[in-house]
Amino acid sequence: MKKYSFSRFMLVMGLLFIYVPMLVLVIYSFNASRLVTVWGGWSTKWYAGLLDNKQLMGSVLRSLEIASYTAIAATALGTLAALVLTRIKHFRGRTLFGGLVTAPLVMPEVITGLSLLLLFVAMAQLIGWPMERGVITIWIAHTTFSTAYVAVIVAARLRELDRSMEEAAMDLGARPWQVFFLITVPMIVPSLAAGFMMAFALSLDDLVLASFVSGPGSTTLPMEIFSAVRLGVKPEINAVASLILLVVSLATFLVWFFTRNKEEKRRRSSKQIEALERASAAVRLGP
Repeated sequence: MKKYSFSRFMLVMGLLFIYVPMLVLVIYSFNASRLVTVWGGWSTKWYAGLLDNKQLMGSVLRSLEIASYTAIAATALGTLAALVLTRIKHFRGRTLFGGLVTAPLVMPEVITGLSLLLLFVAMAQLIGWPMERGVITIWIAHTTFSTAYVAVIVAARLRELDRSMEEAAMDLGARPWQVFFLITVPMIVPSLAAGFMMAFALSLDDLVLASFVSGPGSTTLPMEIFSAVRLGVKPEINAVASLILLVVSLATFLVWFFTRNKEEKRRRSSKQIEALERASAAVRLGP
């Protein structure tokens, strides 16, 4: 009989602490009662009612749109910042640049949101843009915030890479942009996917920044839920939260599945290369 250690017990308790509330949320999304604290039997009417709640569905689509744009922009900018920090070892202002890249990680969101609000107001007065705050300003704020996370994730992967393949490609005449797109990018795809998902989740979850830089008609899902919770949790909120959990879980599973298959193919290729090298060495040595 296996003995359960303290670390395994704490692991189980931690997982239960994280996932049990989500399970309760999903169960209560099928509650037939309008009161979320009173169980009234199983029903799917709240999922069907989401189609009639245009305000809530509009905020969901708006949040998904902003999160998609944010993830794309943050991944691109974060990757470039990570390349500068890891590939260019010595340049004037490197320490300052690294501090500026990672500053949003430790900066309170209230300070970041207030500073961006003042920036947008000053820009509107000086150059006339943005005329009003909305999806564009939220996207800029979320990209500014999420780029730091992507840069840290991608930089950690770049520091672990063996640069012999890149140097060999350069010796064979490949240009730097060819080395980056054909060799470096395929090797850092898992970190790019992780950074993309991190930026998407941060944007989808953000409330503070969006509250500062949003305007009329640009309410995101966290803002909609926060304003609705003040009057009590509605069953439709449980339903839409359960759907988001389902979508995020499926996306995470697909990323894990394809990443695992790629790693397995890479390991099989490495084993085949090692076997061929041993066979060729045996042939050269002879009997």
